[in-house]
Amino acid sequence: MNNYETVFILNPVLSDEQIKETVKKYEDFLVSKGAEMVAKEDWGLRKLAYAIQHKKSGFYHLFEFKAPGEVIEPLELEFRRDERMMRYLTVKLDKHAVAWAEKRRKRNKEKA
Repeated sequence: MNNYETVFILNPVLSDEQIKETVKKYEDFLVSKGAEMVAKEDWGLRKLAYAIQHKKSGFYHLFEFKAPGEVIEPLELEFRRDERMMRYLTVKLDKHAVAWAEKRRKRNKEKA
């Protein structure tokens, strides 16, 4: 099992309910494929550096999970098929990135 981090941007015209539904859909998808969710973060509505699909903002979400490598391709295929998804990026984390992510989560927890 490898460590992965996926950041995705959802369309800003979605309602809160649609956003929760979409996030839950992808979380359930990963778990059904044998992934173990490590962390989820909702970064909220953020301004984009450049317009995507004529939109200047989007709802950012981060998933950190452990999964076998063959899970990533079907996940990204689902992302491409979903019209609510504006952009996504999945990165395989090495041991240094995992340590940094743990430190970031701890720091964020202390702030909250």
